[in-house]
Amino acid sequence: MNNKYAMKKLFYFGTLFLVLFEMANVYFIMPMPGSQKMESLDLAYFLYSWRWLFRILFMLMILAGIRFAFSTSKWLVLGSILLLLGIAYACNFIMAADSMFKQPVALIFKNSAENKVETGRLILGISLNGESKAYPIQFIGYHHQVRDSIGGKPIMVTYCTVCRTGRVFEPLIEGKAEEFRLVGMDHFNAMFEDKSSGSWWRQVSGKAVAGPMKGKSLPEIPSNQTTLEKWIELYPNTLIMQADEKFKEKYEGVSKYEYGESKSKLTLRDQASWKDKSWVIGVENGSESKAYDWNRLQKERIIHDVLGGQPVVIILGGDNNSFVALERQNKEQLFNLRNDSLISADNRYNFIGISSDSTKSNLKRLNAYQEYWHSWQIFHPLTKK
Repeated sequence: MNNKYAMKKLFYFGTLFLVLFEMANVYFIMPMPGSQKMESLDLAYFLYSWRWLFRILFMLMILAGIRFAFSTSKWLVLGSILLLLGIAYACNFIMAADSMFKQPVALIFKNSAENKVETGRLILGISLNGESKAYPIQFIGYHHQVRDSIGGKPIMVTYCTVCRTGRVFEPLIEGKAEEFRLVGMDHFNAMFEDKSSGSWWRQVSGKAVAGPMKGKSLPEIPSNQTTLEKWIELYPNTLIMQADEKFKEKYEGVSKYEYGESKSKLTLRDQASWKDKSWVIGVENGSESKAYDWNRLQKERIIHDVLGGQPVVIILGGDNNSFVALERQNKEQLFNLRNDSLISADNRYNFIGISSDSTKSNLKRLNAYQEYWHSWQIFHPLTKK
């Protein structure tokens, strides 16, 4: 009798543990209450890496006790199994990140004359080896990553709407091309898993944070966030990513996000400065980083500063959305902004620092990103502001 009771308990404990395990696999890497503020990445990766061992162990417990449990309460057993199957299906298919955010079926590009994307939309723009392309945030914000090539190089265009981070990388690990899938998030930032080693890579930095490749980084390709109209003005021959009609409804769900009009707690904008969901422009120069308040930039439109010992200037375009950070040639070089051109005492530059005088040097562009303040300070803990 005692043995029968113990075997029956084995069934119910196995079922309970397997349910909790499947839920934990989702909880730690998805935006659940409290999950993204924990330092739980190592635990999440451990559970995920050994998931089949845990599943087999709990299934053996279930199989060992199911006959005894069924003999006393078959409807309770059937209900427990149905609940387990439902939760397992939801956690592994419905709530899986790469099931919620799918890749485009086909990438379609048009030139500016044939383009159907509204020119007021925000884009991530890339210009490399004589080729230019624009990727609307409305599209890549849903997809999270888009694989493409430009100027003879493979690229991985990424975006995390919860951090408001757009980054472009070469999908190369130790010089070899790699495939990635969206696996979840950590500290509200999207994570990708590479196919070969199963390592997890952080979207905001392109750095592996768990797994065999931990500590390695993907090469970043410079990009600019501007309106499509400004990008076409700067690069008239650009190609523009078009909507994949299969995801039309998904794109509509992101249509107000880029302008700060989302109502979701995860993706809304705080209009005040230096709140978690306030917008900042984050700039890196060498080992130093600094966040510039978006509200201040909108008011002043041009900010002169020194970062990492280098004189810099941060500019907001006349469309109130396009921005760029440039190195100044010296501290004495100050600019006025006129029709999105930079006017100094002895020269004139366009919005991205190209000199109008071919005998003079262009201004070097710095990596600059529009982000939520919570994202920039988490991933740049030594940042200035």
